[in-house]
Amino acid sequence: MLSRLCCCLSRGAVPENGSKVNSSSADAAATHAKSLNSAATHTQNGANEGRKGKGSGPSEGKGPNQSAVLVELFTSQGCSSCPSADLLISKLGQGKSQDLALDVPVLVLAYHVDYWDYLGWKDTFASSFWTVRQRAYGQALQQDSIYTPEVVVQGRKHCVASNLDSILSLVHEAPRFPAPEIHANFSRQSSSALEVSLAISLKFKVEGFTLDVMVSIYENGLVTNCAKGENVGRVLTNDFVVRGLEKAVTIQDWPAKKSIKGKVTLSLWEGYTKSRCGLTVFLQNPQTLEVYGALPLELPEEV
Repeated sequence: MLSRLCCCLSRGAVPENGSKVNSSSADAAATHAKSLNSAATHTQNGANEGRKGKGSGPSEGKGPNQSAVLVELFTSQGCSSCPSADLLISKLGQGKSQDLALDVPVLVLAYHVDYWDYLGWKDTFASSFWTVRQRAYGQALQQDSIYTPEVVVQGRKHCVASNLDSILSLVHEAPRFPAPEIHANFSRQSSSALEVSLAISLKFKVEGFTLDVMVSIYENGLVTNCAKGENVGRVLTNDFVVRGLEKAVTIQDWPAKKSIKGKVTLSLWEGYTKSRCGLTVFLQNPQTLEVYGALPLELPEEV
């Protein structure tokens, strides 16, 4: 079983190289958690060899039309090392700092985990589902422990999220793949639900492996006055906070350039404001958890 570490706590060394969240339904969230647990077990039992083997995924793309690199942050408002990392990752995602200038497009998602809530402050955006996701990565990447703040890049490598040089190195090293063509239609089913219908055309064939088309909705510009715990008295700012993550469709044995359709329903929360939110679509192998491309989706004005 993986242990858990906080970079700010004396609980062992972190590797050198390294409001509740809404979901469309409890059943969907449970299914997602179950699939991640299954993927982690599969990898731990030897599938890690398949990460580099035949049939584990498409070849890297070449040329300008490549999808972005996905940077996933695992953080907690209950960890005193996380606010600085949150700020760093926010700047990376917004591309507003010259120090973080990259010639590779990056998409950021921030998952707030719940395992530090017992320290005195219950993270406003934490979810046990994000803890399950981090544990799955921990097993897939053969980590001895999970920790905060942690970054996972393209589902392949991890590092401490406050280490800028390590993050930039992993982003530059990350494989990139031909960007899919995605057409999206949006429908506001109610004040609390957004339906997203996708038509996806891949530039590579899916043969001998599986890809899940995942859709995430995130929120920016969140400000929290922390009244307890290790960050007591601090004003915490968070961007790219994942509010929902759903699978649109699973792709198996699918030829290149042939369109496939998928659909998700994303639950919206009290205080949802379109101008502060965004959508990210990414392709992930459910067995290895490797990511094979990520693209942003712009929310239309009417939703």
